[in-house]
Amino acid sequence: MNDYVEVRLDLTPCDETRTDILAAVLADGGFESFVADSEGLTAYIKAESYNADAVRKLIADFPMETAFEIGATTVEGRDWNSEWEKNYFQPIVIDNQCVIHSSFHKDIPECRYDIVIDPKMAFGTGHHATTSLILRQLLSMDLSGMKIVDMGTGTGILAILASMRGAARIEAIEIDEFAFNNAVDNVRLNFAENIYLHLGDASALRLIGNVGLFIANINRNIITADLPAYTATLAPGATMLLSGFYEEDIPVILAVAEPLGLAYKEHHTLDRWSCLVLELKK
Repeated sequence: MNDYVEVRLDLTPCDETRTDILAAVLADGGFESFVADSEGLTAYIKAESYNADAVRKLIADFPMETAFEIGATTVEGRDWNSEWEKNYFQPIVIDNQCVIHSSFHKDIPECRYDIVIDPKMAFGTGHHATTSLILRQLLSMDLSGMKIVDMGTGTGILAILASMRGAARIEAIEIDEFAFNNAVDNVRLNFAENIYLHLGDASALRLIGNVGLFIANINRNIITADLPAYTATLAPGATMLLSGFYEEDIPVILAVAEPLGLAYKEHHTLDRWSCLVLELKK
C-alpha cells in the first residue's frame, strides 16, 4: 500500500515561525512531507502510521500560543511524481553550482552538478532549509577520496552530490522502506555507483568505520540519542555535519557531542534552521 493521510492544520495566529516549528514537531511523530501556506500547514504521513490522538498529543505542548483546527483525509496511493510536478517540486539552484530537478522538468539551468531527483513524497528535494544548508557545506568541502556516511538519506540527494564531488564511497542509511526505495531509484538515475544503500537505523553503522565525513539531517531527538553510534564510525579528525533542528537546539546537541570528543567548528542558519559542523578530536 502507498496510501497517505493528509492532515490539515489551520493556525491562529499563523506565521512562518509557527509553521516551521509545527513541521518539526510533526516530523518527530513520523510525518514525512509538509506544505506551509499563509493559513497553516498540510502534513502527510503513511496511512498505517496515522493516529489522530497522537497528533493531538504532539500539538498539546506546542511552545507558542496558537489555536489549531485539524482535519484529516486519506489520500490513496498514486503517482507521487506527478503530484510533486503539479503542486510542489520545482527545480532549485544551489550557489550557482548545483541544479536539482526531476526527470519531468524541462528548460533546466546549466550547472556544474546536475542532480535528478524524483521525490515520491520522500524528504529532501533541496527546497527545505536543512537540505540546502548541507548541500552548501558539501559544495564548499574537498570530498576527494573520502569515505562518507549519509544517515537518514531520504531521497539520496546529499549522497549523490557527495559522489559527484569525488567521494570514494558513501554509505547511505534510511529507516523508512518507501524512502529507501526512492533513494535506490534516484541513485540509479544519477549513475552514482559508489553509493551503498542500507535499509535500517543506527544499528546499520556497526560494520562501518574510518569515516572522514558523517552527515545526519534528521531531527534533534534522534541525533542526540544516536550520536554515540555516529561518533564510533569516525576516523580521528573527521567532520560531522548535523541538521534538522533550530539554532536554539545547538547547545542541547553540544552537551551530548562534547563528552564524545566532538568539537564545535561552526554553524550556519537559514530560516532559523541550522547546520552544525563538528570535528572529532585527533
